[in-house]
Amino acid sequence: MSELEDISHHIHDRISSLQRLLDLSVVEFPQNKIKKLGQELFALERLLEEFEKCVDQQKEQLRHLKELEESFQKDFKDIQHIKENIPAHMLRKKGPVKYMRGRVSYQQLNAVVQSINTAATAKYKILHQSVKTLNNHARKLHQRFKEQETSDTKGQYFVVEDDIREFTQMKVDKRFQGILNMLRHCQRLRELRGGGITRYMLI
Repeated sequence: MSELEDISHHIHDRISSLQRLLDLSVVEFPQNKIKKLGQELFALERLLEEFEKCVDQQKEQLRHLKELEESFQKDFKDIQHIKENIPAHMLRKKGPVKYMRGRVSYQQLNAVVQSINTAATAKYKILHQSVKTLNNHARKLHQRFKEQETSDTKGQYFVVEDDIREFTQMKVDKRFQGILNMLRHCQRLRELRGGGITRYMLI
């Protein structure tokens, strides 16, 4: 039985008790009955206050649940967009060619693509959550993500090197930079610079 139901039953019992007292008053209403009536009225008032408090708590919980539901829906839409628009790997051309410029294998290339996907998914999961539900570290990340956004990035997904470092084990070194250039050349990424930050826009 819920707390609201329990209090409701108490209120009903008190009202029934008051009704019996009032029924008796038709015949006689001695002093002790008046005192009893006062006690019942006081107890009923306290129960009503408690009932109102529980109702307010239930409303607050319902509001919080609605916020969580909206956050989960945004996360789901974001992940769906990433899955639909970012390739899980670079397609391999038919034939014996297994390396791209700089002797980078498809396996290495796909590892970078996967790290970008992982970082983007984790980043936008945080961005689409209510700030109240985040811990201190996630709140700082949320603030950094917001500060990196510009009018040119509105409605688009992007990551920066710090996102790769934060959410993956990928080393952001010269080889990594070279692979990013290859992805840009293959039109899998687009660079947007500004404020001392290079943003890798997901195409």
